[in-house]
Amino acid sequence: MTKYERLMQNLPDSVDAALITEDVNRRYMTGMKSSAGTVLVTREKAYLIIDFRYIEKAQKTVHDAEVIMQGKLSDQINEILARHGAKTVAIESRTLTVARLNAMRKTIKAEIDDSDALSDAIDRLRIVKTQDEIDKIIKAQRIAEAAFEDVLNFIRPGVTEKEIGLHLDYYMLSHGAEALSFDTIAVSGPNTSLCHGVPTDRPVQPNEFVLMDYGATYEGYHSDMTRTVCVGKPTEKMQKIYDIVLKAQLAAIDRIKAGERGADIDKVARDIITEAGYGEAFGHSLGHGVGMEIHETPNAAPSSKHVFEENMIVTVEPGIYLPDEFGVRIEDFVIIKQNGCENMTLAKKNLISL
Repeated sequence: MTKYERLMQNLPDSVDAALITEDVNRRYMTGMKSSAGTVLVTREKAYLIIDFRYIEKAQKTVHDAEVIMQGKLSDQINEILARHGAKTVAIESRTLTVARLNAMRKTIKAEIDDSDALSDAIDRLRIVKTQDEIDKIIKAQRIAEAAFEDVLNFIRPGVTEKEIGLHLDYYMLSHGAEALSFDTIAVSGPNTSLCHGVPTDRPVQPNEFVLMDYGATYEGYHSDMTRTVCVGKPTEKMQKIYDIVLKAQLAAIDRIKAGERGADIDKVARDIITEAGYGEAFGHSLGHGVGMEIHETPNAAPSSKHVFEENMIVTVEPGIYLPDEFGVRIEDFVIIKQNGCENMTLAKKNLISL
């Protein structure tokens, strides 16, 4: 069964067609990256309407959908809808702008279903990964891990945060990454208490932490990892905080399996940090899904309603952040299985002293 067929199965019977224009969703459905294009899916057939810039590539790479050179888009959409007797077409409620929706209402000769039905249906497809998707995510992670091993030989007193970040970025982009998963975080010393700190010109000092949160993208799929290392010798307090975070992460990973709730997994890690006296210093959720976007469902958070299923992917990234002192975060991400999980992150995570 194709993705298009599975998509339509997930839509209410009252919906005759689906109109997909958001870049990531379009790439997910067609397998082709582009900055434009319209996917129109009916109960019988799928179409990709795309302009001259991408038509040749689409004809060679897109399968299971008829590729059509874009002309007057509204006329082409109406002709296809009429051909299939489609009277109701669903749109992506969470990503379509109001202006675009208003334009569609004026030009498309069908009822527009602007409920969350299509966005929900796409999410249901994307939340559970296929083996091909998992393989691409693992490839992205291996690139990121190789960058970590390489940067350990680069980090030393006097090197700036920006230089560490650029070193990671250059390694990933020159060793197979299509792009960066997000703007690399590389911070040191007191800046490590900034959960999403931005690299600065601050030089690394002896006997302090360096925190790196980054990832690679491979064929559209992201990786995500965080490691905190010490340049020199950690203080007793630094080692203590690191050990608490690692204990919390390992306990959460040990608990994860299909059928568990995201909120309960978050609580496993949060309770350990809270019992150690640092609950207020762990202010973010334990984890999030990763795929074609760096933040996807499911979530592992105190408010999460998600129940994990096999082949969902979630990060496990507890942290403790002490303002004006230092912070520690350790992040892996795992594939959920029936009786546990498979950790895709192989990079060492006992405290490394450089």
